[in-house]
Amino acid sequence: MRTWFKWLFGVLFLLAFALVFQLGLLAYAMYVLLALLLLSRWLAHLWMENLSATRKCDKVAAQVGDSATVQVTVRNSGKLPVVWVLLEDQLPRSALQQRPPRLNVDGKRLKISLIRPQDHTRLRYDVRFDMRGYYQIGPLLMESGDLFGLHRRYRIAAEPHYVIVYPKVVPLQGYDLASRRPIGEVRMMHRLYEDPTRIAGVRGYLAGDPLNRIHWRATARTGELHSKIYEPSTIAGATILLDFHKGSYHKRGEPYRSEMAVTVAASLANAVYQMGQQVGLITNGRDTADRIRQEGWDKEFRTRVAAQATTGMQEENDRLQPLVVPTRRGPEQLMRILEMLARVELTDGFNFEQLLEETISRMPRDATVIAILGDVPPETALILGSLRHRGYAVTAVLIVFEEKPLEEAYGRLRAEHIDVRVLRDEAELPVLCRQQVLRG
Repeated sequence: MRTWFKWLFGVLFLLAFALVFQLGLLAYAMYVLLALLLLSRWLAHLWMENLSATRKCDKVAAQVGDSATVQVTVRNSGKLPVVWVLLEDQLPRSALQQRPPRLNVDGKRLKISLIRPQDHTRLRYDVRFDMRGYYQIGPLLMESGDLFGLHRRYRIAAEPHYVIVYPKVVPLQGYDLASRRPIGEVRMMHRLYEDPTRIAGVRGYLAGDPLNRIHWRATARTGELHSKIYEPSTIAGATILLDFHKGSYHKRGEPYRSEMAVTVAASLANAVYQMGQQVGLITNGRDTADRIRQEGWDKEFRTRVAAQATTGMQEENDRLQPLVVPTRRGPEQLMRILEMLARVELTDGFNFEQLLEETISRMPRDATVIAILGDVPPETALILGSLRHRGYAVTAVLIVFEEKPLEEAYGRLRAEHIDVRVLRDEAELPVLCRQQVLRG
């Protein structure tokens, strides 16, 4: 833009100079050049106004290792040809630049083209998803300008498409099906066959039923005695606590450790769900979906930097709130947890202690608390110990590679009589539940 104005100023200056000194040939040349500059600027605007783009992608959900085909069609609806336009379909830079990359592209998503009147051109490429996540594909950045290359226009078109890539789920071995425990036996504080605070239904009165068991409303309504049915009081299922605070995962082990933590959470949730038990998830991570932009996909810009700044997701997310999938049974429970784990990102908001203080009221006592940890400072061990003293069954899974930090973390948890499982490599995950269970 500045270059174009410099040229315009220079042409006007030379034109004025030619008119003052009556240099006819120079004045004629400046008239022609000025007309070309203005015509080229007008054509650049016209070309952009006549361009439109649509997007097709064959996936909205995928597994790790799957590929999606992306096709972007750009049409020229005008009566004049667009002499040149540079097309670039946007993908998350962080996902491409990370080592190893989260995304791999096969094909060209950058193209320069001439588009004839009432004609179109296409961009087509494949994206392979090498890690779980929630990815924005697009929008399309179009660049065109005058014939001299002095005046450029940039436009955002073709709304982005979002693909959720679910985390890996590893089948786990060694479940104690007789006890219906996801991670082995846990000694219960109180062995009650039924919980009188939770009514599961009503049945007909049986001889010997105590008076406090009779359901008087159902009796009055039907004219026959009915008794309450209570839910059994057992410890079954799991509430998974995933610590996804940045401070818990050292950069030297990233992204392997945090991704392994997500894989552990997904595999445990799947195993508990397959056994027909209740399962839930609580984490202090950030939800990628909270950073999605809702508008700005059909605008013009004067610089490429301004256009690219609008195409990606928002960098910041001010939301300080735990991500919670309540612990319960249900056919859709596992899918809710996997969707949350697909979108979760490391954050510097809530630490693990603040997470527990915020969410302890949402954790049922009849489900094991499984804490997946990348680090165990003294505060974390103490708050997990306080959970155990309140009557919760607590198990910790450590994702720690270095020997000394592992010994310190293990020692702090065992000092609080917490059952501890250690995972140094994903190959050990299938036998995680076969490790010896220590009972308090």
